Amino acid sequence: MKSISLRDAKARLSNLVQAAERGEETLVTKHGRPAAKIVPVEASDQTKPEGKPSFAQLLMSIPHDIPIKRSRSRVRSVKF
Repeated sequence: MKSISLRDAKARLSNLVQAAERGEETLVTKHGRPAAKIVPVEASDQTKPEGKPSFAQLLMSIPHDIPIKRSRSRVRSVKF
């Protein structure tokens, strides 16, 4: 995988996209540190977890019959 600075990547974006279409990956650095990666679409699709539920789906899957005990009194003591 080749590495390129952000400044150069901005100037040669078309070339980097063409390289990604050919299957090449490019690491974009900002101030010498990795900041982004330009990869082919097929490679980016492989990083998505298949069948992983969303957070909302996980919350909805919690059983509704969990017994909850709570105080029915209207006054609670609060310590400050």
